Amino acid sequence: MTGRRARATLALGLCVVCGLSVAADRVTGRAFATRSEVIAINGMAATSQPLATQAALDILKAGGNAIDAAIAANAMLGLVEPVSSGVGGDLFAMVWDARAGKLLGLNASGRSPKSLTLEHLQELGLAHIPPHGPLPVSVPGAVDGWFELHDRLGKLPMADILAPAIRYAREGFPVSELIAYYWERNARYLKEFENFAGIFMPGGRAPAKGEIFRNPALANTYEKLASGGRDAFYKGEIARTIADYMKRQGGFLRYEDLADHHSEWVEPVSANYRGIDVWELPPNGQGIAALQILNILEGYDIAAMGFGSVEYVHHFIEAKKLAFEDRARFYADPDFHRIPVQELISKQYAKKRRARIDPQRAGRDYPPGNPALEKGDTIYLATADHDGNMVSLIQSNYRGMGSGMTPDGLGFILQDRGELFDLAEGRFNTYAPGKRPFHTIIPAFLTRDGKPLMAFGVMGGGTQPQAHAQIVMNLVDFGMNVQEAGDAPRMLHTGSSEPTGERMTDGGAVHLETGFGWEVERELEKRGHRLETIVGAFGGYQGIWRDPKTGVYFGASESRKDGHAAGY
Repeated sequence: MTGRRARATLALGLCVVCGLSVAADRVTGRAFATRSEVIAINGMAATSQPLATQAALDILKAGGNAIDAAIAANAMLGLVEPVSSGVGGDLFAMVWDARAGKLLGLNASGRSPKSLTLEHLQELGLAHIPPHGPLPVSVPGAVDGWFELHDRLGKLPMADILAPAIRYAREGFPVSELIAYYWERNARYLKEFENFAGIFMPGGRAPAKGEIFRNPALANTYEKLASGGRDAFYKGEIARTIADYMKRQGGFLRYEDLADHHSEWVEPVSANYRGIDVWELPPNGQGIAALQILNILEGYDIAAMGFGSVEYVHHFIEAKKLAFEDRARFYADPDFHRIPVQELISKQYAKKRRARIDPQRAGRDYPPGNPALEKGDTIYLATADHDGNMVSLIQSNYRGMGSGMTPDGLGFILQDRGELFDLAEGRFNTYAPGKRPFHTIIPAFLTRDGKPLMAFGVMGGGTQPQAHAQIVMNLVDFGMNVQEAGDAPRMLHTGSSEPTGERMTDGGAVHLETGFGWEVERELEKRGHRLETIVGAFGGYQGIWRDPKTGVYFGASESRKDGHAAGY
């Protein structure tokens, strides 16, 4: 008996012994649910860290709206969860504008340095852009994203919105458990870079769980943003500090790159899944992969397959493989290529792709379609207010704490999103100066009959579109509530072709969270799937559901993170 099979058999035996007591632990909901939904009427916030949720609620109670609350929460997360976020990274958001009755989309991702060329990267003999150091740094877009959101829809002054994060940065906060774990792991690799240890390793090490951490340098940066607006970051002292530091490190990001940066308001795109409109942002992000997966799976009776069944897992994994082959080929900066978004998310195209799935056998490789022309760390948050505005926002440094590039006295690290460029010539995501890289971070939104239903997201690199699709199916096909939909055991497939140039040739690997039976694993292996154990890669979910009849909000937070949903 293999070690994996022995563990599965032991777990099964333990469940048999304690089955009655486990069932009695919850008198409502599914056995895997970690908590009940949070229910409120005046406002709601769901983030990956309780202090960020409280900051959002404080803003709502002070008269701010969901947009103000989202910015406040993101600013707080940049302080308390620097392992995943910060003003050195990028941002994407969808906002339900209650007054206009419309869903808006914002792409606040930055572009590559104009002075860095593909030829130079090739001369360095690189197969891929490295994850750390000066080369993967692109323009940080988050701050411009904050001000775009605030200028269009905000209510309170930015000084009030940033005040909670500024206060905690000066006075300090106790580091939470999961964040302390990742902080220590990231510090091992980044401590060699200038200024990193001085900011993020007080006393020569990463702070442990419960220890107080202060970041007065970040407080100063936030105060400059509060008084000077976006130009303080992109055209003022902060921009010059970043440019000087990057030049000293042998990097290519210049003042002009920052000064020329701008976000873009974009039209979200959708696919209808059994009566629910699922909304994502178009590329350069990977959101439409979730729509492609759902379109393929809509052709099957998922509910009849049953949650956690072999048939469900097998068909989901194969649909994911198909969608990710298109992701590898077509998802890139639309300013450089025509991305066939509407063709990729059409029902007709899904029907053609679905025909490639063998219901009894795992595919080892799939060609990308012809629609007619994982390792990232991220935060996701959702907010909602009494007027019905809802925000779905995701923000990230990409891998871990970012590139390690820590500009003098600013209190944050620059992102390493440029690692995701392809260095081979002639492909959609091939590196070019002034180009936005393929992006993994994606917010999501649900509507029905033109009315807002849910703001949600699942952080976690290539996990995200897979988890988006699973959340939707948990809600629609399996009748779960908003908390159960996130707590339910997840499946993950890795090893697909990537926008950076890698190709899937062996079918990749399947990873199942605890909760799938050993008999499911055994049957999947019979069908040709390779099962592997993976730790900490199943994402981090937050969601807010709005009852379209009563306006009552139902909030949920990720049990796999230090998350917290709260309302008032």
